[in-house]
Parts: sequence; C-alpha cells; structure tokens
Amino acid sequence: MATPTGANLLRLSETQLGLANPDEDIRGRRVVDRDGKDIGKIEALLIDDQERKVRFLQVVSGGFLHIGRSRLLIPVDVIQSITPDKVQIDRTREHVAGAPPYDPVITEDPDWQAYYAYYGAAPFWAPGYMYPMYPYF
Repeated sequence: MATPTGANLLRLSETQLGLANPDEDIRGRRVVDRDGKDIGKIEALLIDDQERKVRFLQVVSGGFLHIGRSRLLIPVDVIQSITPDKVQIDRTREHVAGAPPYDPVITEDPDWQAYYAYYGAAPFWAPGYMYPMYPYF
C-alpha cells in the first residue's frame, strides 16, 4: 500500500508498533458524522511506515454477521472530536457513503490521493502539510 512518497500504509495491528498513549487508541469506537448520525465502527488504524503516524481510519459499516459489511477509509484530517465512546468527523454520513470504495482483500494498492481529494484534505506528502492535533474534547 505505497503512497507517492514511497511510504507504505499499514494496519497498526500488523506491525510491532503500539501507541505511546493507550488512551489514544480509538479502535472499536463508533464513528459519527457532523450531525451525530452513525457511520460505523473503527476497525483499524492505518499508519505510514516512515513517519509512524496514523493517516486513515478503517471503518466497518453495516451488515449482519459479517454479511453485507463495507469498509471505508476516512483520513484522520477530518476528525472533529474524540470522546471515550465515539469519534466525530466533520462530514455527513451521505458524503462518506459516496467515498471511493475500499476492500482490503481486493485492493492491493489504493489510490490514496483519491481518498484525500474526495474528503477535501491535503495529503500528508503535500508541501506544508501539518499533522492534525489530537482533538481532545
């Protein structure tokens, strides 16, 4: 899963790395849109192997007993707030539903630029990019 900079995006759980502060592990939390509507649950955190920063949330949505479930990628740059039970983003559920499809089994090398462009966020390799501050609320 290489980016234009050559960095690979990997699921945190598939590395030997961990979070410096376990309280910042948001895996398993619900994701809601800017209006509080449910989007899904954070299944994984994708980090880049060079800077070791979280770049995307892998969110699982819908389905019953793993049937009909979809996976979404949401850049961390659109996180609005984080509470002990949920992560709120500054987009609507409808907007997220229209994002480029993502299937980690089928898609070996996603078009990362397409995800950033869709969400209107600058990619982390862009000149002048600033990593978002952890939004404690």
